[in-house]
Amino acid sequence: MMSVASSPQPVKLSLPLVYQQKLFEELRKEDELVILARGLGLMRLVTNLLHSYDAAGNNLIVIVNADDRENAWIGEALAEHAAISMSPKARGLTVVNTDFTSVGTREKMYTASGIFSITSRILVVDLLTGLLNPETITGLVVLHADRIVATSLEAFILRIYRQKNKAGFLKAFSDNPDPFTIGFSPLATMMRNMFLRKVSLWPRFHMHVAQSLEGKKKAEVIELEVPMTDAMKQIQAAIMECVEVSIHELKKGNTGLEMEDWNLDSALLKNFDVIIRKQLDPNWHRVSWKTKQIVNDLTVLRGMLQSVLALDAVSFLQQLDTIHAAHSPPPGSTRQTQSPWLFLDAAHTIFDTAKRRVYSGTQKAGADTNIDSLHPVLEEQPKWALLADALQEIDRDLYFEPAIRDDSNGTILIMCSDTNTCRQLRDYLQTMHVRPRTEKRVEDFHDPDEDGPSAAFMLRRKLRNYLKWKREFAQVSATLFAENQKALNGAVDPRLGQSKNRAPANKRRRVRGGGGVGAATGRLENGSITQYFEKPGEMAELMAEIQITEEEARQKEDVVADPLEDMEDYYKLYEMQDLVVIHAYDGDQDEHVLEEVKPRYIIMYEPDAAFIRRVEVYRSSHNDRNVRVYFLYYGGSVEEQRYLSTVRREKDAFTRLIKERASMSVVMTVDAHGIEDPQEAFLRTINTRIAGGGRLAATAEPPRIVVDVREFRSSLPSLLHGRNIVIVPCMLTVGDYVLSPNVCVERKSVSDLISSFKDGRLYTQAETMFQHYKNPMLLIEFDQNKSFTLEPFADFSGSVASVSAANAGTNDLQSKIVLLTLAFPKLRIIWSSSPYETAEIFERIKAQEDEPDPIRAVRAGLDKDMVVEEQAFNTEPQEMMAAVPGVTPKNIMHLTLETENIKEVANMQVSELEPLVGKEAARQIHGFFYKDLLDDD
Repeated sequence: MMSVASSPQPVKLSLPLVYQQKLFEELRKEDELVILARGLGLMRLVTNLLHSYDAAGNNLIVIVNADDRENAWIGEALAEHAAISMSPKARGLTVVNTDFTSVGTREKMYTASGIFSITSRILVVDLLTGLLNPETITGLVVLHADRIVATSLEAFILRIYRQKNKAGFLKAFSDNPDPFTIGFSPLATMMRNMFLRKVSLWPRFHMHVAQSLEGKKKAEVIELEVPMTDAMKQIQAAIMECVEVSIHELKKGNTGLEMEDWNLDSALLKNFDVIIRKQLDPNWHRVSWKTKQIVNDLTVLRGMLQSVLALDAVSFLQQLDTIHAAHSPPPGSTRQTQSPWLFLDAAHTIFDTAKRRVYSGTQKAGADTNIDSLHPVLEEQPKWALLADALQEIDRDLYFEPAIRDDSNGTILIMCSDTNTCRQLRDYLQTMHVRPRTEKRVEDFHDPDEDGPSAAFMLRRKLRNYLKWKREFAQVSATLFAENQKALNGAVDPRLGQSKNRAPANKRRRVRGGGGVGAATGRLENGSITQYFEKPGEMAELMAEIQITEEEARQKEDVVADPLEDMEDYYKLYEMQDLVVIHAYDGDQDEHVLEEVKPRYIIMYEPDAAFIRRVEVYRSSHNDRNVRVYFLYYGGSVEEQRYLSTVRREKDAFTRLIKERASMSVVMTVDAHGIEDPQEAFLRTINTRIAGGGRLAATAEPPRIVVDVREFRSSLPSLLHGRNIVIVPCMLTVGDYVLSPNVCVERKSVSDLISSFKDGRLYTQAETMFQHYKNPMLLIEFDQNKSFTLEPFADFSGSVASVSAANAGTNDLQSKIVLLTLAFPKLRIIWSSSPYETAEIFERIKAQEDEPDPIRAVRAGLDKDMVVEEQAFNTEPQEMMAAVPGVTPKNIMHLTLETENIKEVANMQVSELEPLVGKEAARQIHGFFYKDLLDDD
């Protein structure tokens, strides 16, 4: 019996803005896909919608595609709504995940109704097995609709739901418009995947949204453009030059691809790496080493663009050291494997300028020679001083012009990009008024005025830690160089005609241990920049410059045991107006932060378009809360360009969606709820297997396949179901897919194939399949968007036996596949280029086979007495008998059942064999075993 949504009871909703109320009313009336601009309160809308059904009672609502954090948010919001509205029928949220292993427990919960958030793997199995009857579901609420593609597990769930439930509602939500604009008619395609006919678009420039957020209750915004230092500008320009050259090299080496988005502006976006990899993946095995290296380098360079603005000067230099070490070949290597960007003059500028931000080198005139001397510079990030000024301005306003009492807590909230920046700002704010006193002062030491805030204490401490790390790093690098040099000298290929102890002529020499002058970056013989290691004398003098002073030593007391007997004297609760909260941007969770902290002052240390809208929604939703926002950004920086580009791309995406919606004609062979016409569905069940006499057998029952429940991680079960094949999920111990009583398939992706060869699991699985099925198969399935190839075949010289001996312990995948086929000659291997191809292959294999028995498939491997009849005896004697002339697959079973062993068969006469195998076969078998005797006669 189908369940129809109960009418909502009068509930108090927390949707104060006009656009929120209109969207809620729209969702209550009809099914649709809602695409909302990020930051406009999507989760608040979802929780209010769910509460309206929860308060009505007797509704079974299923939430699809929610993560753990969203489940916690929804559960908390439903509990708060129920407490405020005092709804007696509200039950709140029940999360069904891997903790609910009991089938009986889940079945009881489904019968009692309520709101359930179920993981996709559990939900699809429960729907297929009938544990959760789709007809009893009141409706589905789908989150992250932008992730639902044709092969996704969520699309599979929606298809099952719509096939058996026409009355239930279906509402999908997304706050990411970009995926709906990629491809041909992407919006219409996504809507077909979700069986929806209407889409509702709510960008920031929507009339109701603009009116709600641009009214009288606007937040006070102070925009602060921070100029970068000259060194930061040079580093940013040099990195951008490296990115531009890398993109140009990619275009030159990969003609014929769609390169419209391969430009410097797109390189600032977060998904630029994904765009390039998606275009190169189908031919990844054909692209050159240089292209692969450049693709990896682009990720590194884009990260450096962010780091030069976010990290302090010392941390950025340390990051550059690790990047250089990771992108250089092993010490002593002869291969030209360094990243191409390391050969550019811009790379020299990056490393040299980064060092000059931390320390500088000067010349001291000696008696006969000049000695390099290093002194600390420790350039501060310009935003730090501006952050301190903003905090001082807030303190002055609170003292001289106290704010009117309102519902805000008076807390100062500082928002930044990640937790590392949070720690950096915390250290700066805690130590910005500490003044390290040094006996020796240098002119180029960055020391602000005595009364102003300074990061000198923090940066001096970081520089000390960096120099210690660099000294250890140099020792490890020197040790590696020595070991590699020793191995290289002792392992020269004799075919090169070189002596054993002589290095190759083209081996590069590295300049290490202070081979350069001052702090300048040198170059290798091949033109690449070399890593600079400070001389011991330079290191000692630099450490002396930044030695720990008494004041610094007092900043960190020794950790001692605390008996916690006098906690009240040392611990207390701070007032909210005394707190400075530093928090990283965290998506929808930021709305919780604003509601709980109730800040009067917000400092956006780094720009974020979504958070700006959250502040607008927060301020517009509360008449009694005043908010002042300080918006900090580096003028003319990548940070500013990325922010503007993000806003522009979102606006363009919504514009394209509006145009496609206006011209979209949804043509489907389904009804209003996405259900296929019954007559067409019946025609699709026609079984085309040839029955006797070439007659087509039309049956009302479609074919079925038994699938292991762990296989629902892949898209193959969904595609098989889309071909009108009944999927029977079971917990299998033998194989992954059982196509018939005789055919069992073990499916392996390329990564899984490699791992199963390493741990020997595949050999055990193949052996087990042969014990229970006549025709075991190994399916090697490639990703649809990846290259359909393994690594190039190794150059095998010699016989197969030598291959076995030489490669048994190696990582060569092809040789291991050869060994597998030698161990199991009857094992059939299926190569599939994609899950779509696999579904078609399975359909062809089943065309001549009977339907599998799910109970028998589950028992295989569990019941020791249950084996296939042909495999009821030792397999090795059967294989030996199968090689005897006259023994066929039809008569070998009679021999196996009627005789004890091969010896008995060998001693039998023709008259004894004839009743078992026939006259001609008996003569051949007898002649084989008595051949020598007959020849002697």
